[in-house]
Amino acid sequence: MSEESNELQPNYELPTVELAAKVANLPTKPGIYQFKNENNTIIYIGKAKSLRNRVRSYFQNRPMDAKTKALITKIVDVEVIVTDSEVEALILENNLIKQFKPRYNILLKDDRTYPYIRITNEEYPRIFSTRTVIRDGSKYFGPYTDNRYLYYLLKTLRTIFPLRSCELPLTDSTIAEHKYKVCLDYHIKKCEGPCEGFVNRAYYNEYISQSIKILNGRTKEVEILLEAKMEELAEQLKFEEAAALRNRLLHLKEYTAKQKVMTTDLVDRDVFALSRDDDDACAVIFVIRDGKMIGKRHFYISNSIAQTDEHIIQHIVEKWYMETDFIPEEIVISHEPEQQEFLNDILVKKRGGVVTITIPKVGDKKKLIVMAITNADFLLRELHLQQAAKENALPRGVASLQRDLRLEKPPRRIECFDNSHFQGTEYVSSMVVFSDGRPKKSDYRKFKIHVEGNDDFAAMQEVVSRRYTRVLEEKTELPDLIMIDGGKGQLSAACAVLETLGLMGKIPVIGLAKRLEEIFLPNQSDAILLPKTSTSLRLLQAVRDEAHRFAITYHRLLRDKRTFQTELTSIMGIGEKTAQKLLITLGSVENIRNTAEADIAALTGEKAARAIKQYFETLAAEAMEE
Repeated sequence: MSEESNELQPNYELPTVELAAKVANLPTKPGIYQFKNENNTIIYIGKAKSLRNRVRSYFQNRPMDAKTKALITKIVDVEVIVTDSEVEALILENNLIKQFKPRYNILLKDDRTYPYIRITNEEYPRIFSTRTVIRDGSKYFGPYTDNRYLYYLLKTLRTIFPLRSCELPLTDSTIAEHKYKVCLDYHIKKCEGPCEGFVNRAYYNEYISQSIKILNGRTKEVEILLEAKMEELAEQLKFEEAAALRNRLLHLKEYTAKQKVMTTDLVDRDVFALSRDDDDACAVIFVIRDGKMIGKRHFYISNSIAQTDEHIIQHIVEKWYMETDFIPEEIVISHEPEQQEFLNDILVKKRGGVVTITIPKVGDKKKLIVMAITNADFLLRELHLQQAAKENALPRGVASLQRDLRLEKPPRRIECFDNSHFQGTEYVSSMVVFSDGRPKKSDYRKFKIHVEGNDDFAAMQEVVSRRYTRVLEEKTELPDLIMIDGGKGQLSAACAVLETLGLMGKIPVIGLAKRLEEIFLPNQSDAILLPKTSTSLRLLQAVRDEAHRFAITYHRLLRDKRTFQTELTSIMGIGEKTAQKLLITLGSVENIRNTAEADIAALTGEKAARAIKQYFETLAAEAMEE
């Protein structure tokens, strides 16, 4: 790129002189860059082979997609982290995106955490499935989207090779010390007893190396090795061992026969294809080894309308090889990556050999791309159907409540109020929210109520007034149903406030009296009694009980704080912790009064001890005067 082409684009002037200087002096080494907005929030994280060239490219006079144009207008600052290589930059970028979730980065959605097959980094390795990747030198294969295939594959490996299933920390030294004994697997010929030294490490690890070939899809190589070994044993007249090997070979061929043949050239390749529909996208990956498909995975990308195909496919390929240890010799993709040179460099370094990235236009490889796109199209349609069904589906309790209360629309959001006090003191109210029949604790609210005496109606009016006055002022979401914990009196008090606010008639309101579980409606003298087994009643009870629990919890908190206001905490300079320490150590206020100042000072310090003694001396003097 020439020096002239690095001139900053006039339409996107850097907001500060400091930022312009920082961009101009960035290093040319690999690393990651973080763009920040005016609130110092990270809005985009990227990696680069040359940080200076990459960051400056955002401000050059060149065609840009909608996302980049929007991003540039928000950039106020940039920070960089220099790494030793492009691979390190990619790993760091991936980790930081997961941590900060910047607004302008692609965030891939997967159905769940898929399992891997792990081969442990031990002298006598174990093979098992796991969902947790620990970078301790172990080898990982996968992830596997089909659990049945995963367990069939593990079963096949253990049938072909007598691998240990125990978790013993086997080493040559522990075996030599005879620390372990063979288990049942040895006696039923599922393991050859490495724990007692019946097979040495080299012999056992030959099984592991052949298992790795199968996991990498190199089943043909293993078949050739087993056939050669079987013939060798037969020539040595070791017919029983040859027969056992023949059975293993048959199991391997049975497993191979179930794999779908994709190509006839027996080449290892991964196929990446992208399908898009409005604001959603789906990427599908086919894993092909020796011309046979051994795995498939997909990712969903939401809010992708501002992202280019090239940017998404680049991100998908990078993420895939961040999670996968094996890199094939050929990668077939549906779109040209955004930074193909960068991508090719990191793949070559990680593989330790040549990697060919192909974007086919015709032929068998193009058919693979078409097949992958067809799968992605299907998954996108399925996603949209699931989203539509989820949006329209009503939980059973909500649907039943709409029917039983004859509501115009389903009560997806219910707000319930309850009061709590002790003989008119520490008056509090709670509001809990249930969304689609489930507690939405982030929307819970608690209130200190300012009423005199034991007036539950006035308390209900205050909390309802405070809640919905604020809702109307801030124009936040109104509920589909307001629920009052109480009978006709509490309901009438709440309705009077709602009438004043102009909400009466717009939002259904009910009261639930606990004694007979009667449901009261405004302006109706007769209560509704639902069967005790009713789904609607159970939902209302759950809402009411949660409001009661929340109110009681808040009331007790305030009461406990008030109760601890002992005689000691009224002394200037004595806080709750000091008072608590004195009471625990000395037992009572009377004992503290009679304790020597020096002994109190050992617990609280001289200043606090002097204040305490002066307080009690003053009280004693006042008592004498009286």
